[in-house]
Formats: sequence, C-alpha cells, structure tokens
Amino acid sequence: MPWFDTTTDGTRLHHIDYGPADGPVLVFVNSTYFGTEMWERQMLPLAVAGYRCVSFDRRGHGRSDDVWGGFDLDTLADDLAAFLHHLDLRDVTLVAHSFGCAEAVRCLTRHGSGRVARIALVAGITPGLVRTPDNPDGLAPETVAAASAVIHRDRHTFFADGTDGFFGIGLPGNDISRPMARHLADRCAVATARGATGVVDLLRELDVAAELKDIDVPALVVHGTHDESAPLDLTGRRTAALLPGADLRIYEYGAHGLVFTHAERLNADLREFMAR
Repeated sequence: MPWFDTTTDGTRLHHIDYGPADGPVLVFVNSTYFGTEMWERQMLPLAVAGYRCVSFDRRGHGRSDDVWGGFDLDTLADDLAAFLHHLDLRDVTLVAHSFGCAEAVRCLTRHGSGRVARIALVAGITPGLVRTPDNPDGLAPETVAAASAVIHRDRHTFFADGTDGFFGIGLPGNDISRPMARHLADRCAVATARGATGVVDLLRELDVAAELKDIDVPALVVHGTHDESAPLDLTGRRTAALLPGADLRIYEYGAHGLVFTHAERLNADLREFMAR
C-alpha cells in the first residue's frame, strides 16, 4: 500500500516507489509545501534508467494526513527514518531540496547512517538562514519572521507572486514553461494550513551548522548562483565548507527551483555521484 504509519504518533504518510525493486536506491526529500510531484523530472527518467526512486509526502503535505503535531525538526527527521525502515531501504542516496536538506541532515545525525550511503543537498537552506554568532551574515530574525507572517496571512498570494523568482524565469538556461510554473505554484497550496505554517515557522531558529560536521557519508552540494530563497553564499557555500569532503556544484543562473529548470544536469550529477 502507498501509505505507512509513522513510529512517533501513527500519522499516515503517503509515498511512491518507482523503478526496479533491485535498482540503486534514491530517496527524495521534499521542499516545504511540495509533495512528491516536485521530483517528477528526476524520478521518472531515473526510474526508466534502472534506479529505484522513492519519496513520501511530509505530514500535512500532499496526500499525507492533516495533523496538528509533529512540525518540529526532530519529528520530521524521525518520519524520514521511519520511511527508510518501513521499506527496509539500504545503501540509500538521500536527495533533498530546500528545507528537506535540514530534515535529511537531522535524520543522519539523530539516527545514524546505517541505511544511507551518501547525501545530495540541492538548493538547501542549511546550515540556516537566520543571523547567529557563528553566522553574522545571516538574515535578521525580524526579516525571517516577517516572511513567515506573510505566509500565515495569505500563502496563496505568496506562492503566486514568488513564481518568477523561484524558477529564475527570464534568466539564461532556466527551462520551464509558464503553465508548468503556475501548476507547481498551485500544488504548493495543497499543503494544509497547519503543514505550511508549521514548517515555515521552523526557519526562524533553524541552525544545523554543528551537525554538518558530523555527517560521515559522501556529500554532494548543488546550488544556483541566483537562488533568492537560499542565497548561495549564505547556504550552499557554508554547507559545503562544513561537510567533510563535500563536492560543491554551482549552477550558473540557477534559482531555487533548479530541480525543475536544470533537471537533466542535476540527474547527470546525481548519477555520477552515485557511480563513484
């Protein structure tokens, strides 16, 4: 069945499983607001190429249960660990986007890397966006709080107005049609009010810098030069510097939604990363 119950509180989460059962395994961890549909341009071609591609909808997202609790980073990381255990996945390549990168990092530092062979962080918000003593160039807390307030007030307008910046529409090499961009913005609104606001509120205090140093599997960091949601110098470069031996791949003109706009290049980088 395409659902499983979490080990923490019994929340029912929807998942998909594409490709051959005995193929190399990639587990895709979603961005905020999106469900598994965000990985269409990765999961379908990679599954056809012989990889097993699996992903699940975060609680309050996609087709998973609309619940009140569990929107803290530990519980969300526990949900990911429960998913790996439910399907008994091993030698996994974790591929995470945006906020999902924080979940993937916390899953490894909280549950260990027994099932995970490598990790790819794509347009991640790690180590964190907010200014801290160790991150003096971060965003002011009141700036992040103001953005959170906008999403609480009218997340639908936020999604619609942010489409061009998210996909880098108008920048060279950003391959996405207007209809697809509009559709994906609409898909963000499928996340429940509690799911959307519960996750975005975590950004006010998110900081996994200390944990990145403890990751003990090979890491690939992919980031765009024109990422407005997670500026390269604030996130991607810092993450790569903190991860032992990380491989940083920078996509010129890439924006936050590069999983859509630079899909072929990302898929090639993922296949190369897994083949090492």
